Amino acid sequence: MTLLPTMDQTRKLCEVACSDVTVGADALLGAANGGWAPLARVLDRATVALCAEMCGGAQKVLDMTMEYAKIRIAFGKPIGSYQGVKHKAADMLVDVENAKSLTYYAAWAVDENVPEAALAASMAKAYASDAFRKVAGAGIQLHGGIGFTWEHDLHLYFKRAKSSEFTFGDSTYHRERVAQLINL
Repeated sequence: MTLLPTMDQTRKLCEVACSDVTVGADALLGAANGGWAPLARVLDRATVALCAEMCGGAQKVLDMTMEYAKIRIAFGKPIGSYQGVKHKAADMLVDVENAKSLTYYAAWAVDENVPEAALAASMAKAYASDAFRKVAGAGIQLHGGIGFTWEHDLHLYFKRAKSSEFTFGDSTYHRERVAQLINL
């Protein structure tokens, strides 16, 4: 097992290499040559769980940014009173709420094992990946220089957004999967 270097140092990733391993027939996942179906369900569940984590991270970034916009004064007024900040905050809120909605639906779909569960998981992952990255980036912009310093936690959310974006497939992968699942 080898620890891998990562952008998000709060989540450790390792490479596991196996050699000269013998596995008995009783250790098969599912029926012979049929292991992908149960593994795919596990991956969809893990993907939706990651979407839920991304929604929580995006919500926290939004909350931190709104609190900061209320107390940071520029030109004699809180920065939250300026139209440019308000519009950016509104876009952040829309991204967070849409990601939550898709994730809630995907969680229900995989829990109930409905036929469109894979589709719902991929729609949620494609959207939540982009939303968390965009919200984290906007949060850093609205915080200014302090947003990416070690003294502020916001950089940790940005790094988590970037690493989660690629875990279990990035947005491009999941959009392609959605297209295939709807026969495009």
